[in-house]
Formats: sequence, C-alpha cells, structure tokens
Amino acid sequence: MSGTFTKAMARNIFYGGTVFFFLLFLALTFDTMRVLPKTDNRGELTPGAIAGKHIWETRNCLGCHSLLGEGAYFAPELGNVYERRGPLFIKAWMQAMPTNAPGRRQMPQFHLTDQELDDLVEFFRYTSGINTQNWPPNIEG
Repeated sequence: MSGTFTKAMARNIFYGGTVFFFLLFLALTFDTMRVLPKTDNRGELTPGAIAGKHIWETRNCLGCHSLLGEGAYFAPELGNVYERRGPLFIKAWMQAMPTNAPGRRQMPQFHLTDQELDDLVEFFRYTSGINTQNWPPNIEG
C-alpha cells in the first residue's frame, strides 16, 4: 500500500461502509419486525383502563411520574406499580395524599371517586402487563 490516500481509496471506503451499514440497518429492521409482534398485549385494553388513562392525562401525572420510562423523574416510575404494590395499596395511597410528612415530596389530593380510583388502578394493571423487555431495569423504577 502506498503512502498516499487516493480518491479511489476514499471512494471504495465510502461505498463499502455505505453498503455495510445499509445491510446492518436492514438486518436490525427485520429483527425488530420479527420480535415486535410478540411484545404486543392488544385485547387486554378494557373500558376501565381507557378511563384510567384519561384520568392519568387530565391530572398531568406525567408531570411528576414516569410511565414505562417516559415522563418526569420527580416521583416514582409507575409502569410496574400494580405488580409492586397491588390495587389496594394504590387506592389507599391516592386517598391518603398529602401525608404532610416533613421533608418529603407530597403528592396532591385529586379527590377521585371510587370509580375513578378503580379506573386508574385498571390502567396501572394494563401497563404492568406490557412486555417492556425488562425496562426500567430497577424494579422500583
């Protein structure tokens, strides 16, 4: 190999790299399209979960909490809270807020009805059933 870098050498490296990364892109796309349908949990979305998602959105819960890794990190991740704590704990926690414990972040009291609490718990049940491929890695979020 000569000591100079020619235009032909640069062109070959460019075309070779382009072909390599295009083939890599196709392989990763194919793998994703093969695996992605297995992670779907369609069919489990109930009217209660839909109503719970509406409560989640209208109360701006994403402003403090994260859900499946998306949102704010001021308060705990809630994508797997149904599995971690259970429905009774979630409802009791929501009804007990704010605790007025000094030195702790406080969640506001939303004055949700029993039906709204049930819908929110149903939404959390739905999100806990989503195959997130072990994300977030920490069970406590």
